[in-house]
Amino acid sequence: MNDGKKRAANKLKTARGQLDGIIKMIEEDRYCVDISTQILSAIGLLKKANIDVLNGHIRSCVATAILEGEEQGEEKIEEIINIIDKYIK
Repeated sequence: MNDGKKRAANKLKTARGQLDGIIKMIEEDRYCVDISTQILSAIGLLKKANIDVLNGHIRSCVATAILEGEEQGEEKIEEIINIIDKYIK
């Protein structure tokens, strides 16, 4: 597992803990704004974990594909563009 995936896994584990806490807050009928704030925090962690994964992918898989040939490199670049497109929507 590369460093990007390790960082992503740690962020995802933290987000999982946050989700458990958010569920508990909802079950305890806590203040809605506090729940929303925690949800936004979990979303932020998920986004950061995604960036860690993509960063590792670009630096390893995409870089290797570009060095190995134009067609493979173009395919990997297209994959990243599609992910970015989904990310910004």
